[in-house]
Amino acid sequence: MRILIANRGEIAVRIMRTCKMLGFETIAVYSEVDKDKPFVAMADYAECIGEANPAETYLNMEKIVKVAKSLKADAIHPGYGFLSENEEFAKLVNDNGIIFIGPSPEAIKKMGNKLEAREIAKKVGVPIVPGSENPISNVDEAIKIANEIGFPILIKAAAGGGGKGMRIVHEEKELESAIRAAKNEAMFAFGDDRVYIEKYVEEPHHVEVQILADKFGNIIALGERECSIQRRHQKVIEETPSPIVTPELREKLFESAIKIARAVNYENAGTVEFIVDKNRNFYFLEMNTRLQVEHPVTEMVTGIDIVAEQIKIAFGNKLSFSQKDVKPNGHAIECRIYAEDPFNDFLPSTGKITEIKQPSGPWVRVDAGIEPGNEITIHYDPMISKIIVWGRDRIEAIDRMKAALSEYKINGVKTTIPFCLWVMKNEFFRMGKYDTHFIKNHFNPSYLKDLPEISIDGIPSLPIVAAIASGILSLEQKTQTMQVLRTKTLNSSKSVNRWKSKRYENFR
Repeated sequence: MRILIANRGEIAVRIMRTCKMLGFETIAVYSEVDKDKPFVAMADYAECIGEANPAETYLNMEKIVKVAKSLKADAIHPGYGFLSENEEFAKLVNDNGIIFIGPSPEAIKKMGNKLEAREIAKKVGVPIVPGSENPISNVDEAIKIANEIGFPILIKAAAGGGGKGMRIVHEEKELESAIRAAKNEAMFAFGDDRVYIEKYVEEPHHVEVQILADKFGNIIALGERECSIQRRHQKVIEETPSPIVTPELREKLFESAIKIARAVNYENAGTVEFIVDKNRNFYFLEMNTRLQVEHPVTEMVTGIDIVAEQIKIAFGNKLSFSQKDVKPNGHAIECRIYAEDPFNDFLPSTGKITEIKQPSGPWVRVDAGIEPGNEITIHYDPMISKIIVWGRDRIEAIDRMKAALSEYKINGVKTTIPFCLWVMKNEFFRMGKYDTHFIKNHFNPSYLKDLPEISIDGIPSLPIVAAIASGILSLEQKTQTMQVLRTKTLNSSKSVNRWKSKRYENFR
């Protein structure tokens, strides 16, 4: 039995590992610029399908299916991104007598259209964010809807995802240019420029529910994930369980996710995403009809191999466990390591990886698709790897991630490792008091530049100036903290110079 993985990088490697565990041979399709990547060497069979352009390689449905047929693949796993949520690809695979490891083309289509998905959620009684029921046709219509629901609003691509085609609008005069920009970005990313309006939820948490569903009507929720640490509306750090979710809210989220999945006769793995406000009101956001980047945190706390379950379901097997058998244990966190420069607005960093030193140890997992000598190019997403840790509780998981990130070394390109390490030390994050505006409200690249870590009563080790700036400390704590700082900084002329910098003056 053979499975073709229609993807690249770390997710191709991760899927191949489970395939081999289950006794399946694997087929890699790759572009010329990826020929030296680990996923190509790991596969039992590999075939080049083009130079570099995604449209000619990983998005080329006909070419991928042709390779699958020529190498006698029994199934195709699309991973995430690329063709994973393309109903035409799923249908083409099925029409050629090959198993598509994912939901039906019909379910993909229904959930892929964000407006239709909203209507489905509404019909089954799941709360949705107020907004337009149809794509916006002109600015006057947009102004009318925006004034009805109230600013701020969110312009969103009807066929979108991953933050593409999305704009926040705070007042009417920004609306026309925001719609134009969102439509242009949506057309470039999805070939579909339809956009719609949603009320913008302030202080929002991005919380999602992982589900599994078989062909026999069994649907199970594996837990929720908190995905609110984002840049450009794209996730950087995820954790489970969510620090904001109570047992009562969890039950409602699970019930809502299962209702939506059942409404479209969903099969295989999927993720139902919600926005949760500061008062723990929740609203349906969208459903991702594929494997999520952040699925490992759910695997770490449940002990369930989600990819293995995907494959078993696709081959017609019934889920071997029920909802009562799912008993999450402990806490897991994932950091996505991107080839991006956190000192420069997270801009992509290209170049050759000259050295990698991965962390290891108990309850530390690294899903990587790069090795020394590999090139990070402009052609694909700049994610290098994902590091996932488990702890008995949230603080232990955070501290374990902090230690693992300190051990992780990648040379040749800039990476998000320093940023992720800073987050693990940030007191707002450690207390679970954060939302999707965390980076905007709390992060400044200057915080990554060799800030001292001082431990004072009631405050674990952290870049103390960040805590002072963000207002987390009481007046009494600020006074005590500054006394500690003054005492310590006088011991070193270097420290004196550092604390006389503009950064220190602003915090006094």
